[in-house]
Amino acid sequence: MTEHPPKNKATKQGNNGIISKIISEFSFIRGNFLLLIISWIIIDFFDELSRTYTPLYIEALGGSAIIIGLIGSASMISSALVQFPGGYLADKYGRKRLITTMTFMMALSQILYAIAPNWEVLLIAAIISGLCSIYGPALQAITMDSLPKERRGMGFSIINMITSVATTPSPLIAAYLYTKLGLVLSVRIGYLLFFLALTTAAILRLRLKETIKNPEKITPKELIKLYPNAILDSLRVWKTVPSTSTFLFISEIIMQFSFAMINPIILLYLIEDLKITPTQWSYILTGLSISMITLAIPSGKIIDKIGKKIPLIFSNILIALTMPLLLYGNFTILLIGMPLAGLSNILSYAATSALFADLIPREKRGKISGSRNFFRSIAGSAGQLLGGILYEKIDHQAPFLIQYVFIIPITILGIIYIKEPRKKEE
Repeated sequence: MTEHPPKNKATKQGNNGIISKIISEFSFIRGNFLLLIISWIIIDFFDELSRTYTPLYIEALGGSAIIIGLIGSASMISSALVQFPGGYLADKYGRKRLITTMTFMMALSQILYAIAPNWEVLLIAAIISGLCSIYGPALQAITMDSLPKERRGMGFSIINMITSVATTPSPLIAAYLYTKLGLVLSVRIGYLLFFLALTTAAILRLRLKETIKNPEKITPKELIKLYPNAILDSLRVWKTVPSTSTFLFISEIIMQFSFAMINPIILLYLIEDLKITPTQWSYILTGLSISMITLAIPSGKIIDKIGKKIPLIFSNILIALTMPLLLYGNFTILLIGMPLAGLSNILSYAATSALFADLIPREKRGKISGSRNFFRSIAGSAGQLLGGILYEKIDHQAPFLIQYVFIIPITILGIIYIKEPRKKEE
């Protein structure tokens, strides 16, 4: 008589194998990276909740398309001004103190958004919020520090996925509050909740572990001299990194300028020209989040397997395919097109972030991040202001059509100049 192993035992062993494989696959999510993910979940949920209808909120407080662009522009300029010292501080004095302190300060700035009686106060709030982003380079650097090289594509894709999971219900809740409480009150409540979320995240980030060995202490005298030194160091550092990172940086700045033209006016265009309702807008944002959740892990595995160059170039092609949907679509077409936009977003963010992490040594990541953030903020500021002007003074479609002026040459140049590092990081 032939004996066979019990089916339930074989099934149990198979299940254990699958569980072990999953645990192994995601074992790098621990320590600092896990703490950051938890804090991002909290922050992103309430950030999206508060900003779903921000352009309409600005209009309700007396603003116009140009004012919407101006507020976004002012936030990005003020953010740009602190990126050089932010990167310098991150590399010399450590990541943790900067991240925790300025997360608390960012929380306080949201109160102004919530109580603003007019758009002028929103402008002040945007400037203060921008200045608080001095911790951006430290946050980017500690994220790179906390991810193993062979898992960076997956790691940055998971960041996209987790934040998308967090924001998926946010537009729907914002739409519900909008219908029940009206535009202004619902947005004010959203910003107050965002204040509480940032405060909670700041408390969690107190548990982060510093990734810089022997960080120095900063004195008031050094703070005065910091800014010019920070600028010089953050510019000189580009001479010490591979040429691919410089090209990647330049293309990133150009694309930031291009996309920023759309940011302040996309909701206005959808409502005024495509007749999308505010509630439908919440469904579109939810569809975008769902598509990014679904595609994040497969995208990360592909990036880690085939490299960063091909996914990065493909993300630009997807942008070119998505733009006509925004220009000429309706509610149904926009919902169907969300996976294209979501995939483009994931591939671009994960591939770019992972490639920078591969190219830049740990001791230079703060300065590089500060320099990137400075020029991205300047480019974004100019783009937002120009987008509002083009929309109001020239043509509603102009900010969208001009995307092709930048996407096509950047894609061609990327094929030529992007080279992935062969040397394994120690």
